[in-house]
Amino acid sequence: MNRTVLVTVHTGREAAVESARLVIDRLVDAGITVRVLDTEADEIGCAGADVVPGDPVATKDAEVMIVLGGDGTLLRSAELARPAGTPLLGVNLGHVGFLAEAEVADLAAAVDSVVAGRYDVEERMTIDVLARQNGQIIADTWALNEMSVEKRDRMLEVVAEIDGRPLSRWGCDGVICATPTGSTAYAFSAGGPVVWPEVEALLMVPISAHALFARPLVVSPRSTLAVETLPDTPGGVLWCDGRRRFDLPSGTRVEVRRGARPVRLARLHGVESTGAPFTDRLVAKFELPVQGWRGRVRP
Repeated sequence: MNRTVLVTVHTGREAAVESARLVIDRLVDAGITVRVLDTEADEIGCAGADVVPGDPVATKDAEVMIVLGGDGTLLRSAELARPAGTPLLGVNLGHVGFLAEAEVADLAAAVDSVVAGRYDVEERMTIDVLARQNGQIIADTWALNEMSVEKRDRMLEVVAEIDGRPLSRWGCDGVICATPTGSTAYAFSAGGPVVWPEVEALLMVPISAHALFARPLVVSPRSTLAVETLPDTPGGVLWCDGRRRFDLPSGTRVEVRRGARPVRLARLHGVESTGAPFTDRLVAKFELPVQGWRGRVRP
């Protein structure tokens, strides 16, 4: 059976480009068909790979998509991989890199795991986002990490809603609605809780809200969240995963619910620094102090 792997890279980083060449060479040597995007082919300059456009053709029948870069590169790649359900395997060349499965030091072992088929696929919850003003759709999009309604210049006046019922009115810099995957991203920076990826939930986190009740909320994944910018107040901006931007006039309603289609991530077997429990990832990425831990007392 012919196997196909799509390789994409942050071409602005020379280390990522060099790593991509190594990945492609190793896959081709193993008899696997490799695809690269036409927008990246010149920078990679690697013979033996098929050049494809950055549209659904790229992921058609691809077994996995190897992404070399940081979380931003993986979020960009998710836009291409999600419609086809292609699993993403991130190799971190960024800073925190919570979405990545492997570090660049483990690159060869990660590729060998793909060649040997030693990986599982897990699904990460997404959110669907719909923005309307007076019944007119302004945005119909999605996010893996979060959507945020943010001020443009002056403070926003918004009303938050959960499951069709008003919750609170806030004067604020914005509101974040996040998935568990996104809990360690923008929502965390705004004071939200860390939620383990296997927990199914939605988060709502006000940003610098001037109100007595302005704590982060964790609600059911079956809930519908809404943020309404009040009429006769400044408009705002809608961001999804920090990539897709939409202007929001005053009086806009933004609804968020569990996404109809997840993002799939590949998880490797047998690579020492990958496939770690989420707690270990959290400690490593944030360099949390754990000195003095003795572990479970065993009889």
